[in-house]
Amino acid sequence: MIRKIFSTIGLALVLSAVSFTQTSTAATAADTNNSTAASNVAMPTKIGIINIQGAIVSTNEGQRDFDSLQKKFEPKQVELKSANDEIDGLKKQLAAAEGKLSDEEKNKRVQAIEGKQKILQRNFEDAQNEFQQQQNEVAQRIGTKLMEVLDKYAKANNLAMVIDVSSQGSPVLWASQAVDITKPVIDAYNAQSGVPAPAAAKPGATGAAAVPSAPRPNPTGTTVPPRRPATTAPPATTGTPK
Repeated sequence: MIRKIFSTIGLALVLSAVSFTQTSTAATAADTNNSTAASNVAMPTKIGIINIQGAIVSTNEGQRDFDSLQKKFEPKQVELKSANDEIDGLKKQLAAAEGKLSDEEKNKRVQAIEGKQKILQRNFEDAQNEFQQQQNEVAQRIGTKLMEVLDKYAKANNLAMVIDVSSQGSPVLWASQAVDITKPVIDAYNAQSGVPAPAAAKPGATGAAAVPSAPRPNPTGTTVPPRRPATTAPPATTGTPK
């Protein structure tokens, strides 16, 4: 009886060993097949370049929102220009009256002009800072969504890397137009956003949304061209954007 029990146990152990061996062999074969399949999948090797800032302002949404921002600041632009013209007029009057005014009157006019210049400079800086902030908010909002589109495009087109060339400090010295993905990414963004293209392009427009401008006074009272506020590009992502 005891011999029969041990024989049954021995048979069970043998069957278990055979089953384990078969399972291990099957698992090894499966791993091998998976490794072979993985090796047959082409690894991404292509590189693309994109002007991310240009893409942001050139999307239909970007053109719409930056144009709206420009219209919003047009009254302030007119106000600043009017104040600057007034100062220019006062300076011309002062120059024309040179030698005809008493020192007291001349100093009074000079102080009045300087006071108006300080107010103009302060108002311009306030308007410029406000515009810059709102422009960056629009750029950041669109840029975040654009990065999601870029991520999908890069994966769908087997890209291993995308380099932003919108900055003057870009390390790219030369690149073929064939690797520039700016336009196709813009097209993909427009298709996803559903925002229609602008009804009509403004004369002389280059595709990028214009920004409001205003005279920037300097200490001499003359006006110089305004600095164009730079859009803030969204942070780069690796893999799927969060």
